[in-house]
Amino acid sequence: MTTLPQSLAEALAEVSAEIDAQFDVLLAIPEDPRADLYRAMRHAAIGGGKRLRPLLVFATASLFGVDRACAARVATAIEAIHVYSLIHDDLPAMDDDDMRRGKPTVHKMFSEACAILAGDCLHALAFEILADPATHPDPFVRADLVLDLAKASGPTGMAGGQMMDLEAEHARFDLNTVTRLQQMKTGALILASVEAGAILGRIAPEGRVGLRGYAHDLGLAFQIADDLLDAEGDEAAAGKRLRKDAGAGKETFLSLLGADRAREQARMLVDQAIAHLHSYGREADLLREIARFVLDRDH
Repeated sequence: MTTLPQSLAEALAEVSAEIDAQFDVLLAIPEDPRADLYRAMRHAAIGGGKRLRPLLVFATASLFGVDRACAARVATAIEAIHVYSLIHDDLPAMDDDDMRRGKPTVHKMFSEACAILAGDCLHALAFEILADPATHPDPFVRADLVLDLAKASGPTGMAGGQMMDLEAEHARFDLNTVTRLQQMKTGALILASVEAGAILGRIAPEGRVGLRGYAHDLGLAFQIADDLLDAEGDEAAAGKRLRKDAGAGKETFLSLLGADRAREQARMLVDQAIAHLHSYGREADLLREIARFVLDRDH
């Protein structure tokens, strides 16, 4: 099993506990016929997972002295979008997976209909959180957060990338197309996580160029590592079914570049991501650690 640097391990543990606590409050089970819907959302959202996106929100927000409670709400909203996408991605009409985060997928634990509604509700919950004045007192900041996450999760972002991924089972994609697919499917939400921390810090778009470059390169490196994990990883450590891409006949970074070139490309992207943080000092060390660890993760 890959060993996390102590500071990164501590940060991930703290963030995971914080996000679980947020979901525990937000998804309290009602004593009415909606109970299984809430149980399904809790099953998917609480416990397990890398919590990479929430960690990126916290790490970026800390650069600008953002109140941790505000960052926690935004991080929870972005994780709600991520979890909804996993629930829907696991459905029989999509990837048809039985395990996620070491647990039965939501449609296996409950039902397909309940899983669809659980995903729908987590999607709605994300924007409810961001629009709530409890997240930030400035309505313009809240509006920017909503707009950025909507773009990242919709047809020009994650959902659009997922549609391209479905088409990849029936078409031959070149490297440029696979790169665009992954920038949308995986990279858009990673970018939104970094952008969210800067938006909370009231950093103007022109002041986010370095952070955007960091997130762009991190997202691609993360996906290359994911492709390598799918081909070479251990299912017990990953907590989900692997070898899916090859079985579906999809073109990936690994199939197009080969394992050695893919690893080399991922290392170069990590180096580039870290270089984008040159204007920051030690306060950005957690972001640098996240980039380095992306290559070595086992889940």
